[in-house]
Amino acid sequence: MNVRRLLTILMMVFMCAMGAEAQGWLGRLKDKAVDAAKRTVENNVERKTERAVDDAMNPDSSSKSSKKSKSNNDDADYEDAEVTGQDEPEATVGSVKNDFVRGGVVMFEDNVQGEQVGEFPSKWDLLNGNAEVATINGQTCIAMDCSGGCLITPLVKDGIKNYLGDVFTVEYDMLYKNRNDITGVGADLDIMNENMPQGQSLFKIDYNYYYKTTSVNCNYTRPTADDYDNREGHSRANDCATIYDGRWHHFALSFNKRAIKFYVDGKRVINVPNAKSGAGWLTIEASGGDGDRVVYLRNVVIAKGAVELYQRQETDIDAKVAAVEKAIQETGKFVTNNILFETGKATLKPESMEEIQKVAEYMKKNPSARFEVQGHTDNQGSDAINDPLSQQRAEAVVKALEGLGCDPFNLRPVGKGSHEPVADNKTDEGRAKNRRVEFIKK
Repeated sequence: MNVRRLLTILMMVFMCAMGAEAQGWLGRLKDKAVDAAKRTVENNVERKTERAVDDAMNPDSSSKSSKKSKSNNDDADYEDAEVTGQDEPEATVGSVKNDFVRGGVVMFEDNVQGEQVGEFPSKWDLLNGNAEVATINGQTCIAMDCSGGCLITPLVKDGIKNYLGDVFTVEYDMLYKNRNDITGVGADLDIMNENMPQGQSLFKIDYNYYYKTTSVNCNYTRPTADDYDNREGHSRANDCATIYDGRWHHFALSFNKRAIKFYVDGKRVINVPNAKSGAGWLTIEASGGDGDRVVYLRNVVIAKGAVELYQRQETDIDAKVAAVEKAIQETGKFVTNNILFETGKATLKPESMEEIQKVAEYMKKNPSARFEVQGHTDNQGSDAINDPLSQQRAEAVVKALEGLGCDPFNLRPVGKGSHEPVADNKTDEGRAKNRRVEFIKK
């Protein structure tokens, strides 16, 4: 509805309901509405003029502007909308990154409450540099002096160095207050074997406090390594967290037998599937920068237990491949009656592909395995028919396996006809057992 039509209706309503005094007020309303309508028209003209100038200066854009949708509304003050084209579907990524669960048995816990400010925290030992109990923003915590490289370790079980084991979690909060200082302050969480000297680690997590978005690194020992040096494995999450903001942030580590997972504020940023076990003890380090550089630490918890170890769920095809493996290990061959053909032909029925698929999967897992693929028939019909038919059927199976990615060099088709029955051909059940395909490992 345009402004003029709306104004007319309003005038009629108010004239019926009001007297002369109301009509005066209505006149003032009319003047304001007319002014508003004029401003709307002027704005529309101004926008259209700007658009025309843009088209003249950018010829390529004229074709785009001609594609603007036309309104079915005849109102003069309606602004035509531009057609932007059909939106492409957004790419969605399914990922679980907040799966951290603290271990069920707490071995060490320190919230620093009750400690005397200015003293060294009683539940820790100092390996390098300086640290003391402090308060920041009313929170009691451990102040770690970065300028000299502060290295501390929790006192667990009277200071022994083999308390971690193969399944554990570590949690702590950290804050770096100098958010406007761009010098290099970093923090490390080092996990050591009990026999390792200071300065080496089984694996370590490190990150820096001098970028607006922080990258997290994990250097770890591969399971195949002879020693416990973390030089072999590397994982890095780039610009994955914002911790350079003068606030407390929560860090968490989970190690389960072989899997390293590290979290910043509940979000998993490191996920290493295979690392060497043998963790004994840990240290936390803060270092770097010049002058008054302090990282604050609190709420440290070490617990036995970890995030559940990921194991791929066994699928149907896995179970079937396992059946092939078992048969070959026990008998040297895999025999199946589930590869079916059309009567009197070498044409595979569609339902046969499931059985052929599991043989293909076995061969992919064992690329050096070689098989004689034997086709067998029952005794219905003459040898002159059954012998070549069984050869053709064996060749059809080999071709199907080749189509699934198997190397035909490792497959030799052989037709056995009805000459090697495994059951009585006088019964339907016996003949069904004799119609088979055998994969004989060579």
